[in-house]
Amino acid sequence: MPFLKIQAEKLSLSVVRQIELLILRGILRPGERLPAERELSERLGVSRPSLREAVADLHDRGLLSSRPGAGIYVADVLGSAFSEALVQLFASHEEAVFDYIAFRRDMESLTAERAAELGSDTDLAVINTIFEKMEFAHTKRDPTDEAALDADFHMAIIDASHNIIMLHMMRSMFDLLRQGVFYNRQIMFKQRITRDALLDQHRQINIGIQARDPIAARAAVVAHMNYVEQSLAAQIKAERNEAVAKQRFDHEQNR
Repeated sequence: MPFLKIQAEKLSLSVVRQIELLILRGILRPGERLPAERELSERLGVSRPSLREAVADLHDRGLLSSRPGAGIYVADVLGSAFSEALVQLFASHEEAVFDYIAFRRDMESLTAERAAELGSDTDLAVINTIFEKMEFAHTKRDPTDEAALDADFHMAIIDASHNIIMLHMMRSMFDLLRQGVFYNRQIMFKQRITRDALLDQHRQINIGIQARDPIAARAAVVAHMNYVEQSLAAQIKAERNEAVAKQRFDHEQNR
């Protein structure tokens, strides 16, 4: 008969599986610190030796990392998504910027559609809460908070799409965006007219998702990314024109 005796799973293995799932689902994020050993063992209901065994296994497999005197952290599992050489290529070639925008337009329109269809009520509440924070940040003269919340808003939509592969892939892409590899989001948020337009576009995305209207949500993301593309193209052209104008000005001064 093809039956085997059921064997109890080691407690340390149960801990490993739980932490693996939290990382896989994007709940524990790269760089996030785990609670202290005593607190974590109490939360999990396991002995400290069992916890240590689990942590050692996860550490050996590169999912957790330790910092002397600072504790245990989720490893930078996204860091290997792009090599440093490739990141430098992205940063130094203009065509990568527009390919990145096209990629985001395709992927995020799909995630918005999925979020409207598959997101739980709690997922949608998170998205709406971040948008409300964006509205408050919009009243400030300094655009820093609003620019940061922009990325958080899009990531919350990706989280709500409930696709693990898409989640980790897009997080790695947004990490590069936060670093300014593709374009400087702060520059886009400097002009009040641009900030007004961007906020309204995010409002339309939120409205579509909250209404659970996948078609409207998808269309709103496409419209938003089209605007970003056009704005960046105009910015690049203006910078080139200014560089030429400065050359003319310098030449006239030295004639």
